[in-house]
Amino acid sequence: MSYELWRKLEEEEDGETKGRRPEIGHVFLLDRDVDFVTALCSQVVYEGLVDDTFRVKCGSVDFGPEVTSSDRSFKVLLNAEDKVFNEIRNEHFSNVFGFLSQKARNLQAQYDRRRGMDIKQMKNFVSQELKGLKQEHRLLSVHIGACESIMKKKTKQDFQELIKTEHALLEGFNIRESTSYIEEHIDRQVSPIESLRLMCLLSITENGLIPKDYRSLKTQYLQSYGPEHLLTFSNLRRAGLLTEQAPGDTLTAVESKVSKLVTDKAAGKITDAFSSLAKRSNFRAISKKLNLIPRVDGEYDLKVPRDMAYVFSGAYVPLSCRLIEQVLERRSWQGLDEVVRLLNCNELAFTDVTKEDKASSESLRLIMVVFLGGCTFSEISALRFLGREKGYRFIFLTTAITNSARLMEAMSEVKA
Repeated sequence: MSYELWRKLEEEEDGETKGRRPEIGHVFLLDRDVDFVTALCSQVVYEGLVDDTFRVKCGSVDFGPEVTSSDRSFKVLLNAEDKVFNEIRNEHFSNVFGFLSQKARNLQAQYDRRRGMDIKQMKNFVSQELKGLKQEHRLLSVHIGACESIMKKKTKQDFQELIKTEHALLEGFNIRESTSYIEEHIDRQVSPIESLRLMCLLSITENGLIPKDYRSLKTQYLQSYGPEHLLTFSNLRRAGLLTEQAPGDTLTAVESKVSKLVTDKAAGKITDAFSSLAKRSNFRAISKKLNLIPRVDGEYDLKVPRDMAYVFSGAYVPLSCRLIEQVLERRSWQGLDEVVRLLNCNELAFTDVTKEDKASSESLRLIMVVFLGGCTFSEISALRFLGREKGYRFIFLTTAITNSARLMEAMSEVKA
């Protein structure tokens, strides 16, 4: 609908814009339902964690007494004017403390320059530099406090175990252990939103839950958090976030087929049976086609990231961002037919403006990405990284900034 409206407006203005060079080389319109997985994952870049922990609203965040170490809250505009934030917003959280520590030492060194100054130098220092240093020092103190608050919350929640489970779900390993972890999460009543998020992530990555698990998890959830959540499950099912596999898709059904094939000694057909099962699991197939799970030797170096996967600790490249990267590299959707089919995209359009020979090389490097249904800070950070690596400049337009909690709250019939 957005694309049709855009084309209609473009046709109406065709006479006015004829002969004018386009300023933007590419425009991507992405619906959130193309990639729910990225939105369901825990964010680990600093801006994403600030949003998950404190909720960013209209480009600003209210830091409470636990951050400011005073009785008052402090509102901070998260933009380029905040020099401290501007340098750490896209960084993996593991690198942020080191940066803030170095920044504190640099600020102290600048303050120490006052010693030994004559009156004229001191006057210039006070009038030109001191105000800026004080502002930077205040913001540095706030962001250190925010980091400490995030660390306390994540330690309390056993964040590392949670991330480990998420990574296992993304890679398709230890599904039984992950399911047990979700059950324990529900039984301990850790958080209704978090439990729901993990169930949805399990469902999407496995192309639906097997009926036994679906019934078991749903029953445990309703018993733990209350029957009023029943309508929430209906909403999640309609959105495709939490679904039940059809009988033919269950592992038991495939196992019975395989048993028959073994009896018939049809070894070759066994492989075909499992291949057909793999094709039904869209996320797994898409992940394989687009190499969303990087294979690295040793530990992933988060200090010097090699690809967009750093926004999820090297475990996963956001699907939405990989699609954009692939189309830009190929200059079309050519070669991505299978991916498009797996994504259930009915209509795609690609216009190569270079054919009209109107676009300058500079405008081709300027790309607008429109997220319909919400965009995460992790995706923004990933595309900024791609821009730095490939020489692109991205403009982001979105109906909302979202994260896993907001997504689940929008689906929930039980309002907090």
